[in-house]
Amino acid sequence: MRKRSLIALAGTVAALSLTAVSPASAADGNVLTTGGPGGTAVAVGETLTASLATGTTATLYSSATGTSGITCSSSQFTAGVTDNPAAPGTATESLTGQTFSNCTSNNVGVLGVTSITVNALPYTTAVSSDGTVTVTPAGGSTIQTTVVLRTLLGSVNCVYQAPSLTGTADNADNSIAFANQAFTRSSGSALCPANGFWTAKYGPVTTSAGEVVHVN
Repeated sequence: MRKRSLIALAGTVAALSLTAVSPASAADGNVLTTGGPGGTAVAVGETLTASLATGTTATLYSSATGTSGITCSSSQFTAGVTDNPAAPGTATESLTGQTFSNCTSNNVGVLGVTSITVNALPYTTAVSSDGTVTVTPAGGSTIQTTVVLRTLLGSVNCVYQAPSLTGTADNADNSIAFANQAFTRSSGSALCPANGFWTAKYGPVTTSAGEVVHVN
């Protein structure tokens, strides 16, 4: 009886040990994967792209709670993966391109939006396992965007800057969202709002092969 009890106990301990290890094993993998959470690691050097999520717009409003400012119905970003470590961790990307088009403005005195250009690229993008996305410029620099407006007084340039941007990655729709990211006007006429609050949701984020990207 004692021998059978010890054998049974040993079997129970072994089973519990395997159960305890399984979730950790399932969590093994890289921060960025394709084919699902914990899937195939996204290779360093891979190019990731995303346009605005369906049914959304990118906005640059003059206040965090207002609706006065610029609205763009089209936007896209391109980034190259520079590091994709084991999860949990932080993957890094180089944001090499970001475009905005089909933009309008409802600011008083503004007739239209000629262009929006993201300056001083590339920026470093860090994507952490908890879903936090941080965009930072090169050391000693700032994130900068130049907006060219058509106004009653002619064409004016509005330059906006921010020290960094913070967004959230969501595996539910493989998106990255930014909400009310604060920019300050560094130059431009009085027709340029003194502040800009940028909101945009991009997704799904995909590889060059069209595979959606998951964050682990």
